[in-house]
Amino acid sequence: MKTKSSPAVAAGSIKAPRSSKRDGDAQNRRGSADAVEKRRAARRFNELLLGGGGRAGDGRTERRRRRLLAELAEGVSRRGKRALKPIDVLSRVEELLELGEPLASIREAYPPPPPVEVTAELVEGLRHLHRAYGFSADAYRFVGLDAHALRKAGVLRGGQREGRGSAPPPEAARHGAA
Repeated sequence: MKTKSSPAVAAGSIKAPRSSKRDGDAQNRRGSADAVEKRRAARRFNELLLGGGGRAGDGRTERRRRRLLAELAEGVSRRGKRALKPIDVLSRVEELLELGEPLASIREAYPPPPPVEVTAELVEGLRHLHRAYGFSADAYRFVGLDAHALRKAGVLRGGQREGRGSAPPPEAARHGAA
């Protein structure tokens, strides 16, 4: 019985096995913690040397900023397929704040709802959410959580006022230090 073989095998050469993306061995180095930290350090260094008066976003950043504001204003995610859930609102508000969007323009697009009733279950859920995500205290206002609820959950300290610098830095909170 005759079998088919490649010309390289017929000639006696042996090919080195190729790494497959399906193996799980191949790693995307762009997303590694080292690569991310290097990019952040490079951006900070460039901002320091170039004057750092707020870097101008590229076209993608500007389109993303506009899309996030539009989604908040409409109350639906991309192309109106799904209503925004509270976690979606929080993540969009937080991302806009990180892009340097002022709170006033976010409030124009998506005015904060009235405060929600603070229950023990809500406080515990908020505590877990904040530990996992580390959203800023200002972001929680856009889902109806006031300063009282944030204090009970430990997001704000006793005498601390609600504001951009009141929550622990997102990097610390995301690494479990909150």
